[in-house]
Amino acid sequence: MPDSAETKAAAAAQTAATSAGKTAAKAAEKVAVQATKVKESARHLEKSAVAVERSSDAQLESAIRRTELAADRTVLAAERTYSAWVRTGLAALAGGVGARALLESRLPDFLVRLTGSVLIVFSLFCFVAAVWRQLQPAVPPPRPDTPRLPPALLVGLNGLLGLAAGAALVEIWIGRAG
Repeated sequence: MPDSAETKAAAAAQTAATSAGKTAAKAAEKVAVQATKVKESARHLEKSAVAVERSSDAQLESAIRRTELAADRTVLAAERTYSAWVRTGLAALAGGVGARALLESRLPDFLVRLTGSVLIVFSLFCFVAAVWRQLQPAVPPPRPDTPRLPPALLVGLNGLLGLAAGAALVEIWIGRAG
């Protein structure tokens, strides 16, 4: 009988070993499947990292270009402001000269001269302010693609306009009436 107990024990051991082998094989198969999934995930992450890097480079290039374009807009806005000052000065100069012609017969001579003088002095202020504003920007823009107006042109043009305004002022006070 001991033989039969030993046989049963050996059979049970063999069954347990076979069962353990099957469990180990299943576990090994699961590990292999998980390893494949991890490898696929790593490849996917690598592709994603490359895409993020490309996107980051594109964003950086885009930001640099937006900064350059902002600098161009700043230069053009400063030129529009300069033009507005000159336009206002020309309108005041024309108003000052025209005031004498229009108001001469309607108001006392002193008041006509004073009105014309105030408008012409205001035009001189506008011409000076235009150059000052253009040559002394509050914050210099970063290197723009758009070239700025040459300072010599600004000073020369507004100098001529200032001379014209000065001549008109002299004409109002010294020139012949009527």
